[in-house]
Amino acid sequence: MLTYNAQGLIPAVIQDDETNTVLMLGYMSAETLQMTKEKGQVVFWSRSRQEIWHKGATSGDLLEVRSIKADCEDNSLLVRVKMLGGAVCHTGAKACYFKDVEELD
Repeated sequence: MLTYNAQGLIPAVIQDDETNTVLMLGYMSAETLQMTKEKGQVVFWSRSRQEIWHKGATSGDLLEVRSIKADCEDNSLLVRVKMLGGAVCHTGAKACYFKDVEELD
């Protein structure tokens, strides 16, 4: 049984199924996880907008689900995807992880 946080969310690491690149981290509710499984595309809960977020629905940068696995403690997910667009990050970058920590100091 999956363990959701106090807000009813579980972190979901999104990874490219072909390159193994970690693309982003999002959060899913039980409802958006079910929607993800049904649609075959990633659906998150947007913490900033407080609404369901079908990733790529407006940008065209959809994420097609290849597999979903839970970690050993059932408190996070690894979602392997095929990118159907050119970018995942809202900045236009392919992945959200591109800043060196030293640059942030």
